[in-house]
This record gives sequence, C-alpha cells and structure tokens, in this order.
Amino acid sequence: MGLFDFLSNDGEKKPVQPAAKPAAGGATDFFGNANQPAAAPAATQGETYTVVSGDSLSKIAKRHYGDAAKWHQIYDANKNIIGSNPDHIEVGQVLTLPKL
Repeated sequence: MGLFDFLSNDGEKKPVQPAAKPAAGGATDFFGNANQPAAAPAATQGETYTVVSGDSLSKIAKRHYGDAAKWHQIYDANKNIIGSNPDHIEVGQVLTLPKL
C-alpha cells in the first residue's frame, strides 16, 4: 500500500500486511532472498555431541576417538561455535565430531 493508495482511500486506515518470513533457520541477504547454507566440508561432517558439565575437548576426544590428543580436530571443526579459546566450551553447546 503506497502513499497515494492511502490518500485516495479517504483516509481509511488498513492494517499493514507483514512481510513474508524466510524459511526457518535460513538467513537472508539485503533484499530478503533466502541464502542457501554452504555445504559443510567432508572433514566436518559427522556425529554431534552436546557438551555436559565437566567436559573438555580432550575428554570428548578420548571418549569418541580413543585419543585425547585428537581434540584439535574437534576444535577445528567447531571454531565458529567455541570461539578463539579452545579451553572455554559451555554446557549445552552442540559440537560436530568429525569423521577421521
């Protein structure tokens, strides 16, 4: 509804129609077009794990891979979730455990 539609309608107010919402979980660009998420690299695809109290990346690696030293692979696959400090993971974070 443009300004002229409002003026030519004798000042009658009409409710504004809400804009169409993007699909759930989908981001949009500046123009409201749905962005397609990039496919995850093969190295990062795998199981998911939800962090519980007392966890560390090395404990998760030991439990999942049998080798605590493989915590780097978990960190590399989840830098966007964990951030710059691999020692700071939070309860409830869902991490991807890459296939090795």
